[in-house]
Amino acid sequence: MTTTCRPNTIRAADGTELFYRDWGEGRPVLFVASWSMPSESWQYQMMHLLDRGMRVIAFDRRGHGRSGDPGRGYDFDTLADDIAAVIETLDLRGVTLVGHSMGCNEIVRYLARHGTARVARAALLGTVTPYLPQTADNPDGIDQAYFDTFRNEELVRDLPQWVDDNMVPFVYEETPQGMKGWLRQLVFTASLHALRECHAALTHTDFRADLPRIDIPVLLIAGDADATCPLELTAKRSAALLPHATLKVYEGAPHGMFITHMDRVNADLLEFIRQ
Repeated sequence: MTTTCRPNTIRAADGTELFYRDWGEGRPVLFVASWSMPSESWQYQMMHLLDRGMRVIAFDRRGHGRSGDPGRGYDFDTLADDIAAVIETLDLRGVTLVGHSMGCNEIVRYLARHGTARVARAALLGTVTPYLPQTADNPDGIDQAYFDTFRNEELVRDLPQWVDDNMVPFVYEETPQGMKGWLRQLVFTASLHALRECHAALTHTDFRADLPRIDIPVLLIAGDADATCPLELTAKRSAALLPHATLKVYEGAPHGMFITHMDRVNADLLEFIRQ
């Protein structure tokens, strides 16, 4: 028996419905949000590019926003296949992929797993690649116990308190309270199970072998005040592994630079896409 998806949804390979937004016409740009954030988090970048003649698309990761919450499929291979489902269902060609934080990792795995035939370029903001944990071959990484404590204690005990405690330094203290409140609200559109499983995948998956396989131009935007993804451990190492990378470092920028440095991010994305 054939089942019909809800309007504005795409069916992933395992049947999960993925909600998406698709505005405008012109060069396609597909946005992939960060851990805990739905597609709505990209609306200020989407509107900027839409008003400059581009087609802008963003989807909610499984377990986030208005997408299905299947209780499975939070490994990066499946998440990459979800991106493939969006690209292929909408028949996107020459698309620019734009990711933030965890979304960057999903894009990298998509490109390594599915190739670049449909993709013109990728922009990675606050990337978590290539590999965060401290291991014998990654001695400058972060102690895995730190991630385990967050995931198994702080996250599942009191997510609202954790969000309040960490809104700064995600953005600045002086970031308008209304904007902080909006970001806070977006986090709670994701299920706690999805957050925990995605975080586990994020802090256990190694992308060092994926990055050298990417044969398209990649723009990395990073803040040198990013407390979530330290510049030396993430963006700089990713740039060194990518064959065609350009790294732009924003002085004093935190992890949420797409909000705190909105105008600069929008201008850099537009310039990169028009190249």
